[in-house]
Amino acid sequence: MTAPHIVDPAGLLGQALADASPDLMRELLQTMINALLSADADAVCGAEWNARSAERTNRRNGYRHRPLDTRVGTVDVAIPKLRSGSYFPEWLLERRKRAESALITVVADCYLAGVSTRRMDKLVKTLGIDSLSKSQVSRMATDLDEQVAAFRHRRLDEAGPFTFVTADALTIKVRENKQVVKAVVLLATGVNGDGHREVLGMQVTTAETKASWNTFFADLVARGLGGVRLVTSDAHAGLIEAIAANLPGAVWQRCRTHYAANLMAVCPKSMWPAVKAMLHSVYDQPTATAVHEQFDRLLEYTDGRLPEVADHLGDAREDLLAFTGFPDDVWRQIWSNNPISVNRLSHDTIMVAA
Repeated sequence: MTAPHIVDPAGLLGQALADASPDLMRELLQTMINALLSADADAVCGAEWNARSAERTNRRNGYRHRPLDTRVGTVDVAIPKLRSGSYFPEWLLERRKRAESALITVVADCYLAGVSTRRMDKLVKTLGIDSLSKSQVSRMATDLDEQVAAFRHRRLDEAGPFTFVTADALTIKVRENKQVVKAVVLLATGVNGDGHREVLGMQVTTAETKASWNTFFADLVARGLGGVRLVTSDAHAGLIEAIAANLPGAVWQRCRTHYAANLMAVCPKSMWPAVKAMLHSVYDQPTATAVHEQFDRLLEYTDGRLPEVADHLGDAREDLLAFTGFPDDVWRQIWSNNPISVNRLSHDTIMVAA
């Protein structure tokens, strides 16, 4: 794994979660927004909800609900009403895109590295909310932590079975005790019979190994993951063995994007454009028969000219074309793990602040 320059790494991770599991992101966004609105309104009133205080200057008087459109769908926002005057959350309603981006980034960080008061405090300052007490920030962190934990440990058989699963790893850097250390995030998403896609699990570990992948998949199975017919991933040996051990009935599909990078490494640079074009043409075919016939043509083309490339293709054939055993209307979803943006992320280094 390499690490090119990233402008907004935490935001990139947040977008990956938003793309892969919009229901999760929408639910957590709604929780965070409404918690922030409630705490901010309490600050305007000079005291917390229903608390007796000599410093109170106003009282809450119910809510007015309004829909808020976000990149992950419409969120039900509960804006507190006051007995005297009105409460207008300028940080949300007038700077919506900025607030949404900051919230999604924090949700991603919290899902990955856990919820902390420090992280929540940084969020409210980013949003321009500077009137919240430490106890309010701490309570929001506790509430969000409970919801994130509930999602991370939820039963998977309730939304499943998940017919297709994609898995990959991405490198991150985590700040721990004022030091930056490398870690790896194992990530899996699934698609159920209704076409619904969501994040199944995300786990931070010290390295991508057979043991770490086995623990990861064992947890998914223990939480009810079943009915999996195909798993798409790169060719990491430990990952493949973990899939076979924990999901013995599933077919393995080698990710076409990762494979192209592997093939390029053994192909002469001058010949790569032609080989790449022919490899891509395999996936452009309309039927399973046509896919296999085009792959045969690719083998014939490389056999005499590029024997090492031909051998590489021949060894990978069965796993590369596993998708042809399924209906053609799902091919684009299962021949690569790009739908969850993991291919892009797995070559990046994500910085997560503790």
